[in-house]
Amino acid sequence: MPKKFFALLTVMVLLLGGCIISSLLFGSRVISWEDLVDGLFHSQVDSHEANVVRQRVVRTIFSLMTGAALGVSGALMQSVTRNPIADPSILGVNTGASLFVVSGIAFLHISAPSQYIWLAIAGAMVTAILVYSIGSMGSGGATPLKLVLAGAATSAIFSSLVSAIMIPRTNVMDQFRFWQVGSTGSGTWDSVWTFLPFLVAGFLIAIFTAPALNAMLLGDEVAASLGVRIGFIRLLAAFGAIVLCGAATALAGPIGFVGLLATHVIRLIIGPDMRYLIPMSALAGAAVLTLSDVCGRLLGSPGELEVGVVTAFIGAPILIFITMKAKVREL
Repeated sequence: MPKKFFALLTVMVLLLGGCIISSLLFGSRVISWEDLVDGLFHSQVDSHEANVVRQRVVRTIFSLMTGAALGVSGALMQSVTRNPIADPSILGVNTGASLFVVSGIAFLHISAPSQYIWLAIAGAMVTAILVYSIGSMGSGGATPLKLVLAGAATSAIFSSLVSAIMIPRTNVMDQFRFWQVGSTGSGTWDSVWTFLPFLVAGFLIAIFTAPALNAMLLGDEVAASLGVRIGFIRLLAAFGAIVLCGAATALAGPIGFVGLLATHVIRLIIGPDMRYLIPMSALAGAAVLTLSDVCGRLLGSPGELEVGVVTAFIGAPILIFITMKAKVREL
């Protein structure tokens, strides 16, 4: 067990608790502690402030679930690709999910979140296969730099296709543009219950593959000698990452940099052991997204700034800093 694990766990639990309370208290209307208690524990109170608290409860839960899913997805992607800056947004997976969703809206006339999920997962899967195939071409195989470049190129192409589908169709543009920014404000109890089975499935896959992924960090030859079915584990872990990021993208929109930021920082603190990296990435991702959502509400008051804009504003400079200060090498 990493030496700093319990200290980091304590810090993360306290930070997450602070994010949850902040999410319930702050927004376009600041809620008092008395109204917070009424909204949470006194169902007979029917004041405007108490009802605002109840609406924020589901938004907070949805933010926590989405952030945790993106955090674990980032950890799995970084391990499978051996790329320390892998992330659904950087590898173009989010854009692939977006392309399939907008195609479904335009050509299949879908509008339900449950339908978005299957299309987003299919789009994420196709994009992941395409990016990895392109990044594996040439000498040296799938290096971190080649995967990032392949993801950027694929993302650019798919973004152009999204625009080509939307521009001539006003109704599709109106429905898609709010989803495309990335927001947790549209989260409802229906979204939470729709998301839950995909979240549980993705987490179970991550936990099941963690020991084998640790062995694969020593090299494929060593892992094979220890009895690890390398191809199966890599495929299963990638599928878990795609399920998590696809479901999150379908319900909240393409929110970027959460998996990169959460997982990269946690890895620097406690190391690459996936048995501890996965749960801590879930906590960190949940905290990052929930805090970003609160910041978006405060910065955009009396309206709000979408969380996808906030995470991009925070994550892009951090990505630049990482690439400037450290060599992007294989894990």
